[in-house]
Amino acid sequence: MFLVDDILLGPARGLLWIFKEIHHAVEEEQANEAEAITTKLSELYMMLETGQMTEAEFDAAEKTLLDRLDAIKKREGSEEEDDEDEMAVIRKRK
Repeated sequence: MFLVDDILLGPARGLLWIFKEIHHAVEEEQANEAEAITTKLSELYMMLETGQMTEAEFDAAEKTLLDRLDAIKKREGSEEEDDEDEMAVIRKRK
């Protein structure tokens, strides 16, 4: 009986593994994106201090980067809330 179960559930387990790997890759990319934005912000500050950029250009570029960083953090926060909601549902079922 267990052999039949393994045969029938094998494709589903394979798909689940693939989806988990994709999810992990997306999380890593988002973390890398946040680090890249932080690096760009540091470069902007250096350009402003060295006079390579005007205050208005700096403000516009900084606002764009900070908005992107805020969007990333909101996504991370909503994912954490979703994970907590899923855990609460699982606990209720037990």
